[in-house]
Amino acid sequence: MPAHRIHLIRHGEVHNPNGVLYGRLPNFRLSELGQSMAHSAAVNLKNQQRKISALYVSPLQRTQESAAPVASLFGLKPILDDRLLEPTNVFEGRPLSAKYLATRPHLWLHLRDPKTPSWGEPYEQISKRMLEVIHEAWEQTESGDVVLVSHQLPIEIVKRTLSGRPLQHNPKQRRVDLSSITSIERVGNSFAEVDYQRPADLARAIDRGAV
Repeated sequence: MPAHRIHLIRHGEVHNPNGVLYGRLPNFRLSELGQSMAHSAAVNLKNQQRKISALYVSPLQRTQESAAPVASLFGLKPILDDRLLEPTNVFEGRPLSAKYLATRPHLWLHLRDPKTPSWGEPYEQISKRMLEVIHEAWEQTESGDVVLVSHQLPIEIVKRTLSGRPLQHNPKQRRVDLSSITSIERVGNSFAEVDYQRPADLARAIDRGAV
């Protein structure tokens, strides 16, 4: 039979002293706190007594580092999958803020269409690739659960797609905390969110730089 439950884990806190939008840029690693957060997520799954049979991971450094404790605790070899990547974004590498944009009018054109959005990968495309890997992981895992380690926006888009909410949204409304675990199960011909865990210490975390 296919997998029982899919767990979407967001990476932990990233070392980002300049507060830039890191996107797909290389060499953005977890901070010391981020490493602890990633371990907390893995322990949470272990404490739930879940049988984790497969581990799919976005190829970026911060997600691979976040997946390492899961791989270690459950004896799994991570499967790198580009479909779990952070979306592309024209503001990548910039300290995105209202003050920064106000002094750079040549960038305003990229903000013309928040519905698509005009500054990066279309929401519909993110939804399509994320659902592809979810369905594939579910079908190819004979038993137990699957963990997918990804990023804030891709996980938020999955949650919105499954619940029928508009894909366009205010980033402040996202419910995908650092090292959070969003769990989904197959219900009929689709998937539905069945649990959301925040096992990490978020009080000291700095969450900036996400797409």
